[in-house]
Amino acid sequence: MNKKVNTLLFVLGATLFNILIIIVCFIVLFYLYINIISGFMPESVNSWAFIVIFIGSLVISFVAYRYAIKFFLSKIDAEKYFDPLFVKKYRKK
Repeated sequence: MNKKVNTLLFVLGATLFNILIIIVCFIVLFYLYINIISGFMPESVNSWAFIVIFIGSLVISFVAYRYAIKFFLSKIDAEKYFDPLFVKKYRKK
């Protein structure tokens, strides 16, 4: 495989990984809210809980994704296997 195919597969895999992390975080936070927290909260909070859980899962997944990508790129040489996504068209002389 060449660098462009490796880059495409990496981007697709990283995207799927990020979506999977979001779904898992959402399910875990929703489970925790339903089983633990909802007993202590009034009924009026339930409408806002879904929004808070969704935003919380996005934030947690963003942080986890950053650390996972940083760990992955520390283990391999990115310049050797991947093509740059953004290339400078003009070089300064």
